[in-house]
Amino acid sequence: MPNVLIRNLDPEVHSVLTARAEARGQSLQQYLTEELTELAAKPTLAELFAEIEARPPGPRIDPQDIVNAIHEGRKGR
Repeated sequence: MPNVLIRNLDPEVHSVLTARAEARGQSLQQYLTEELTELAAKPTLAELFAEIEARPPGPRIDPQDIVNAIHEGRKGR
């Protein structure tokens, strides 16, 4: 398995991360592995926008049809 080495980490950051790991009953390595795995699973905004742009275009809806549907829905109340 690959390893990650982080140099020059602020001692306060290390202290906070260690406390969070202890609160979960985990080692710092276990805690950071879970957190980094969760972080990697979430796309960045750039990745999300690229994915959206790559999608084929959907059906075009006339904005007036949307307005009409809203008005019709309000009449039914």
